[in-house]
Amino acid sequence: MRRTVPILVIASLLGAACAGSESEAAPDTAVEDSVVTDETDTEAETDDTVDPADDDVALAPLPTSPDKPTDIAFPGEAPDKLEVSVLTDGEGPESELGDTVIVDYIGVRSLDGEEFDNSYDRGTPFAVGPLGSAQVIQGWNDGLLGVQAGAQIQLDIPSNLAYGEAARSEIIRENEPLTFVIDVRSIIKQADPADAPTEPGVEPSEGATELSFEDLVEGDGAVLEAGQTAVFNLVLFRADNGALLDSTWTTEPIQIPMTEGGFPALVQGMPGMSAGGRRAITSPPSLAFGDGGNPQIGLPADTDVVIVVDLLGAY
Repeated sequence: MRRTVPILVIASLLGAACAGSESEAAPDTAVEDSVVTDETDTEAETDDTVDPADDDVALAPLPTSPDKPTDIAFPGEAPDKLEVSVLTDGEGPESELGDTVIVDYIGVRSLDGEEFDNSYDRGTPFAVGPLGSAQVIQGWNDGLLGVQAGAQIQLDIPSNLAYGEAARSEIIRENEPLTFVIDVRSIIKQADPADAPTEPGVEPSEGATELSFEDLVEGDGAVLEAGQTAVFNLVLFRADNGALLDSTWTTEPIQIPMTEGGFPALVQGMPGMSAGGRRAITSPPSLAFGDGGNPQIGLPADTDVVIVVDLLGAY
């Protein structure tokens, strides 16, 4: 999954949500190159800190403050196969090939429990996907299949499903088995662009003075609450004539925290949705792109917009 989204989303949605962030792409600025791919390049990696995902899979800097696991029951010996242990049950649909799984993690050596990396201290979860071909070690591609949102799992990974014979750092040595404890934040099902909305689905609007919304499809998943992070696709329409202006359906879902400082129409209009639902948010210019509109996408000045949101996950 690569963070390539329309200019609308980068400039106006993610820009507002991530204002003041130090990083927009890689959650760990101390690490320049990904090391948790199935390639072995010992000369490229000299830092002891290891990301379990390619830099490109991080969709945006996202706030999270979970409790970092401190008592890891590492095996103390090398596992001869991938061991997946469910420490805390999750709920909802299980992850499948092609899905994206958003996680927090801590990684330690299986033999002695020495930590080499974690996402909790960075406050930034990882988006790992699409499962089956994600740019992560094979132990992750295999071990994250069948997990549920809210679960905490432990992966004990033999070296041949991690980095094999090549050392990755002073901590991750050659033939090093690895153990990860992973908190599954959300399961993002692969979206079919053919399912994208082609019309606003609500009555035209001109001169709106306040936000309004209507649920076009009721979801059956987790309910998005204020302060959480939403993972979603959207299509933007002119509210007066229904003209389609922009969409994320042909690129990738985006993630935006539902917090003050984010894109107002979304932060005010999305909480209360359930994952799997579709909501049409009708917004006055003051809560969207301002009175000047957005000429780059064909939005004239003083024009209401309808944002049709499909909520894929929340955490």
